Amino acid sequence: MLIRILTFLLETFFFVLIGAVLLRAYMNLLRINMSAQPGYFVMAVTNWLVKPLRRILPKTLAQARLDWASVLAAVLLALVYALSWAALFGVLFDSFPAVLPGLLLFAVKMLARVTLQVAFFVVLAYAIVSWLQPGSPVYGRLGRLAEPLLAPLRRIVPVLGGLDLSALVLLLLLQIGLMVLG
Repeated sequence: MLIRILTFLLETFFFVLIGAVLLRAYMNLLRINMSAQPGYFVMAVTNWLVKPLRRILPKTLAQARLDWASVLAAVLLALVYALSWAALFGVLFDSFPAVLPGLLLFAVKMLARVTLQVAFFVVLAYAIVSWLQPGSPVYGRLGRLAEPLLAPLRRIVPVLGGLDLSALVLLLLLQIGLMVLG
């Protein structure tokens, strides 16, 4: 029982951290101002790791359109999560070289899962706010985050009775992706 609780806490802690740095990278890619939510939260949670990585990275990467410091932070956090999980279960100390490929795969899986879940939460929040408060400031910010994800589906999924079903289709596709990873 204690191991299950510790595993849950470890996974939740790293989910929030990895999700925040991935959201930071995505917001920077879209050139979304960090002066409002979720920018404040993302900056507060990730500055301790991203700022030192920006100083370490070469200038060409640090000034690129994609925030490579945030991407690198997400990869490092996924690796630390995999190592922490292996240490918790005693796998790390048995034979480290033998378990290294499995740990790397575990880290990549965690990174992919968090990416899909963050996209799921952004699209779900956007869909809910579009129904409840379409004129609010948070709707505009969520729209800027969700529109690049929804735009390809809007070219394929028809509008039925004035209702845009692209968000529902994307939520289903993201959920299927999570099932495949699980």
